[in-house]
Amino acid sequence: MTPVAEGGLPHGSVPSLSHTRQWRPGVVQEVAPAGVLDLGPGYIEPALLPVRLLRGAYEQALAEYGAAALGYGHDPGAQPLRDRLAARAAAADGLPCDPDQVLLTSGTSQALYLLATSLAAPGDTVLTEELCYDLGQRIFRDCSLRLRQVAMDGSGMLPDALDRALTEGARAGAKTAFVYLTPTHHNPTGHTMPLARRRLLLEVAARHDVLIVEDDAYTELSLIPDRTPPPSLAALAGYRRVVRLCSFSKTLGPGLRLGWLLADRELAGRLATHGLFVSGGSLNHTTSLAVSTLLASGAYDRHLDAFRAQLRARRDALVGALRAMLDDGVELRTPEGGFFLWLRAGDGADERELLDGAARAGVRIAAGSRFGTTQGAGLRLAFSFNPPALLEQAAKRLTTAWSGSTPDLEIGVRS
Repeated sequence: MTPVAEGGLPHGSVPSLSHTRQWRPGVVQEVAPAGVLDLGPGYIEPALLPVRLLRGAYEQALAEYGAAALGYGHDPGAQPLRDRLAARAAAADGLPCDPDQVLLTSGTSQALYLLATSLAAPGDTVLTEELCYDLGQRIFRDCSLRLRQVAMDGSGMLPDALDRALTEGARAGAKTAFVYLTPTHHNPTGHTMPLARRRLLLEVAARHDVLIVEDDAYTELSLIPDRTPPPSLAALAGYRRVVRLCSFSKTLGPGLRLGWLLADRELAGRLATHGLFVSGGSLNHTTSLAVSTLLASGAYDRHLDAFRAQLRARRDALVGALRAMLDDGVELRTPEGGFFLWLRAGDGADERELLDGAARAGVRIAAGSRFGTTQGAGLRLAFSFNPPALLEQAAKRLTTAWSGSTPDLEIGVRS
């Protein structure tokens, strides 16, 4: 068995760029052209997806539940998985969590849509960090919600700025539907919000009686051994006025379309009465039963340990290569977890020039402006889709391109 449970890539293997060809156009989302090193989207490298592990899980679920695994699922989700997720949350947080607080979703995107259509009305406002998940913003806009960005620093949203935004909104007669935050392994910056900041933000939200939606998709992907992130906002608040969104998309595979939310029992129960659940039952019934077997056997945690080790090696390869080639004027902070590295050039740098230079070098990266307001040129680099050797090659391509480009780049590359 390889270090990635049941069928992953061995540590130290150096595959060619052909690893990207395991994707089939027309079956999966966009794939970068041949020869392009793709550090743009938060995809998982195909070799790290636990195909054999999941094949066995589906076989076990079908053997155990028979035809019931293929029927309409229980509206809030399969009870075996909800039981295990509640127990898992209670063990991690040291706080009781009832299975009735767990609602299974088809991932964070569907959960955001559920909240945007159930807890908000067109024209309501969602407060977000200055930089936040761009496709989450797209979902809110598609639901005719207004977005207001709230100032942030390297530790996340600023409590005083949130207080000011809520106060000004109330005076203007605007209804704030909720505050959307990613405090742990933030997308796109990779930062993790300190405990003190979390408490201050909860105090502000409680004072204004506003709901917080906590996007916690990356919390199980902490990459510092023997260190866990601070408690979730939901745990700190005792699930009062906080909805926590979690997902298996970043740990097992996005094609499963399986996630869950945690809230107080009343709110979770109310959300489970949405017509989408009542009409078709649980959105991912068979998959839920399969994944439940992985949690029950301990196979999921073994997979997580191996997967985190692989991500750590990839993060370290990219960070190490960039640090060796970029000078100290470039802001580059090693993320404690997740999939992403945030690079910010000097105030005089031009984001478009940096992106064009990367494209000419055959590297795809994400523009910081996709995620909101940036100070200087910000770039997001994903380290989850390529093995270490190719990430080092990408760093070399980038720094070579940037050092040989126009002075407008204003990014420091060591000579």
